Amino acid sequence: MQSSRVIRVLAAWLLGLMLAIAAAITTVTLVNTQVFGPHQQVESYLEALRQGEGERALGLLNATVPDANAALLDGPALQRAAAGMEDVTVAQPVSTGGNRAQVDVTYTIDGAEHTTPMLLEKTGTEWLFFSRWEFVPATLPTVEVSVINQNEATLNGTRVLMPEGRNRFAVFYPAEIEAHYTSEFFAAPAQTVAVTDRQRGPGNVNLETAATPALREAVNAQLKTFLDGCAKQAVFQPTNCPFGFETERRVAGPITWSITQYPDAKIEPFNGGWVISPLTGTVQLKTSLQDLFTGVIEPVDLPQEFGFTARLAVTDEEITVTPVVEY
Repeated sequence: MQSSRVIRVLAAWLLGLMLAIAAAITTVTLVNTQVFGPHQQVESYLEALRQGEGERALGLLNATVPDANAALLDGPALQRAAAGMEDVTVAQPVSTGGNRAQVDVTYTIDGAEHTTPMLLEKTGTEWLFFSRWEFVPATLPTVEVSVINQNEATLNGTRVLMPEGRNRFAVFYPAEIEAHYTSEFFAAPAQTVAVTDRQRGPGNVNLETAATPALREAVNAQLKTFLDGCAKQAVFQPTNCPFGFETERRVAGPITWSITQYPDAKIEPFNGGWVISPLTGTVQLKTSLQDLFTGVIEPVDLPQEFGFTARLAVTDEEITVTPVVEY
């Protein structure tokens, strides 16, 4: 009787022990998968990007920084690079053989869907039971950026130097890089690229700088002032002006010039600077002329097209337009 009771106690104890062991194994497996699994490393890395913690992200990614500008690898610029990704999903790891696994990250940038494979490898264990996963070492990709006739630009909200209009930037991935140039007189519209591959960047980003409306208006205003000054000269050959009139008849009335179409300046990059394309306009001459032989006086109301060039000098404080008239 007593022996039966002992057996039941031992059986209950063994059952409890087995259940405890099974629960422990289940817990270890669950923790190993959910907390120490490769996808958790990916989640931690993406969170570091979102927080703009470049040093932490670099350590997690186990990456080498190439010989390039590091302006996009930390702080607000890094946060903006990560903020461009939407609908981010981290897939379950898939074994690629040996101790390696691939974790796919899917997301959208500007509405376009992308997938970035993250390659990790098992490098040991933690506390005897839990796997230690690390990213397979790689070198960060780079983005080449150029800007016409400027020595700076803005990348992800951060102003960066562009020696001779070019620079190369190291970038984390996945990320969105936005580049633009904006000033009072010159601007380049924003260009956005997606960095999706750990092996290479998206190529070159070329910022096509052009004159702003403010600069064109200022240049046109100076050209108008110049031409209005020419039109005020009541002579057939206004001094240093792009239009005139020749005749062998005698002037028999006042000479009046009026600009009927002013030039609209087109400003283009050239040889590291800015030039104004050849200018054209129309002027109207009104006067009266007398024939030297017959004495007949005839009114003259003559439209005339004219053309000239102008030099342009622009600083942060001043715009100078210098008309060039060839005779």
